[in-house]
Amino acid sequence: MLEPKKVQNYRISFYTRNMYTRVRDCFNRPICSVPGAEIELLDRKSHDYNWTFRYPGTTTKALNLASYNYLGFAENSGPCAEAAEQAVRRYGLAACSARNEYGTLTIHQELEALVARFVGKPAAVVFGMGFATNAGNIPTLVGKGSLIISDELNHTSLILGARLSGAKIKVFKHNDMESLEKILRESVTQGQPRTHRAWKKILILVEGVYSMEGSIVRLPEVVALKKKYKAYLFLDEAHSIGALGPNGRGVTDFFGVDPADVDIMMGTFTKSFGAAGGYIAASEKIINHIKGRSHSATYASFMSPPVVMQIISSMKIIMGEDGTDKGKRRITALAQNCKYFRTRVKQHGYIVYGHDASPVVPILLYLPSKTV
Repeated sequence: MLEPKKVQNYRISFYTRNMYTRVRDCFNRPICSVPGAEIELLDRKSHDYNWTFRYPGTTTKALNLASYNYLGFAENSGPCAEAAEQAVRRYGLAACSARNEYGTLTIHQELEALVARFVGKPAAVVFGMGFATNAGNIPTLVGKGSLIISDELNHTSLILGARLSGAKIKVFKHNDMESLEKILRESVTQGQPRTHRAWKKILILVEGVYSMEGSIVRLPEVVALKKKYKAYLFLDEAHSIGALGPNGRGVTDFFGVDPADVDIMMGTFTKSFGAAGGYIAASEKIINHIKGRSHSATYASFMSPPVVMQIISSMKIIMGEDGTDKGKRRITALAQNCKYFRTRVKQHGYIVYGHDASPVVPILLYLPSKTV
């Protein structure tokens, strides 16, 4: 009888030889263009059944159905690209310093003020990496003696941040309000293990749009439970900011929820804004607390000037502050395309997960080897 490790290796080998290699020409395709509505794929040919490839130097144009460039701002021409180029000429490519030393420029402060105004919070702080925005800052908000209640399908960055915090973690069923309320009720009445003292803080972690499932958080119900049990709410809007709501301001805009009812609003600039990094928006007290304790703010090199200008220019277009309705048209087009694409795919008999308004559209294949 084979040992468990050998069985695992055999399964991997079987998958590689009989499934992955057969359809490898569909995976890891080199892309040589911006991730727009259409992309240029670098052609490659194989004479040994996809074990190795050679590149003839030609390209193929294809539809892009797998990009997080929701509003099309990841471009190599246009107002955003021009603004980024001017930032390089004026400020250089990088600050090469943490923000508490020489890394903070006036455009960084302008961006933080703009983000706060865009999402409807009193203050905001930005970071150079979206993943680290969660992983590095959740530990500044809660610690030992606190409780984190996390959706079971939360992103890895939220899970890592929760584990690093040292707080007790409880998980509720995905978007299940009965499960969430049951955990909240038990946690409030029972308190901490052994001592039964009240928790110092209870923090609920949810996402706006779940990146693998395409589901949208039931925000009004989560807010109601948060108020009922006097907990705090951390909302990750990596995939919803810019992509949901009539004004592109995320799930609060989509549901008509007051941003004041969400204690901490987090989001990334890598999707709708075509840039990099992340932000946290909250009260001035919370933001000052994060700035004072976050390793991401204190030690990490701050955001590159051209990236900052890419975000500022794209965000102003979304808000209509460029004097045009281009941002509004992009938001409307995204919503219409999402609805149309989901409808037509379902009509073709595919099983599709998620909410109809979600820009994430998971289509179940069941047998990957048949993609050829």
